[in-house]
Amino acid sequence: MTSADVARVAGVSRATVSYVLNDTPHQTISAATRTRVLDAAAGLGYAPSAAARALRTGRSDVVLCLLPDWPIGPEIGTLLGNLSTELARSGLTFVAHPGSRADRPITDLWKAITPAAVLAFTDFSAAEVGAMRAAGVALVVGLLGRELEIPQQHVGRLQAGHLTAAGHTALGYAYPDDERVRIFAEPRLRGARSGFPDLSVRVVPLNPEAAAVAVRQWREEGVTGVCAYNDEVAMAVLAGMRREGLDAPGDLAVIGVDDIPAARLAVPALTTVTTDQAVVAAHLAETVVAEIYDRTLPARELTEVVRVVRRESA
Repeated sequence: MTSADVARVAGVSRATVSYVLNDTPHQTISAATRTRVLDAAAGLGYAPSAAARALRTGRSDVVLCLLPDWPIGPEIGTLLGNLSTELARSGLTFVAHPGSRADRPITDLWKAITPAAVLAFTDFSAAEVGAMRAAGVALVVGLLGRELEIPQQHVGRLQAGHLTAAGHTALGYAYPDDERVRIFAEPRLRGARSGFPDLSVRVVPLNPEAAAVAVRQWREEGVTGVCAYNDEVAMAVLAGMRREGLDAPGDLAVIGVDDIPAARLAVPALTTVTTDQAVVAAHLAETVVAEIYDRTLPARELTEVVRVVRRESA
């Protein structure tokens, strides 16, 4: 099917079909005509050619998100889903590509798609930025540096603040053993240390026996409360405590991050820090659209979307 077929069924010109389907601004097309065109296109199963639109405008409507080699858990999955929905409201198509730069060069990825924007959780080199800008890519964002660093530090501050407000004066930090998540773990640790510089940091694998070793060491140091990198690591600490015959929060208070579904099922139920990923996604989508269309947005730190969920473990 072509736009000529849509025009014939709707009884309008091909130009009118183009204006309606591309939502071209500043056109005086009546609501009735617009409805006829849309109904005709839907009835014929017609969709505008993305390739043709890219040739006409010089770029596609695709927003390419380059994900590092991460374990994609509930929080990242929720963020990506919300971001896709928000960008679709602006007529943009969200494509996420997981994997490390060693798997395929970044240049190959964006050249294959010619995106309107590129989002990434790690910084680009000056040469990479220059090449994308020269090709007309409207946005290059290092998400952690520009949008997520401050909220992630705030997460750590909230964890330590919650424990100190409960009377704990000797705190530990359960650091993950997965190098791939350091991009989140480091700012969270910095945030916790900002109000508690004497934090006792120990790597805690997702293994009860190894976690029990960290628990014993914290107890020997007089630690009474532990900030965990995320809920999975927090539940490893709880498992290690059970191996040692200890209970939370009486022997050791534990607070996680993310509020994954299993946090409510932990024994005891896990106190955690959660982020409203819908708000984060809406802000990121606004940033993308603003950059594509050369608009200016006011600065925003997003710390207000992070909060403590109080349960039994701390």
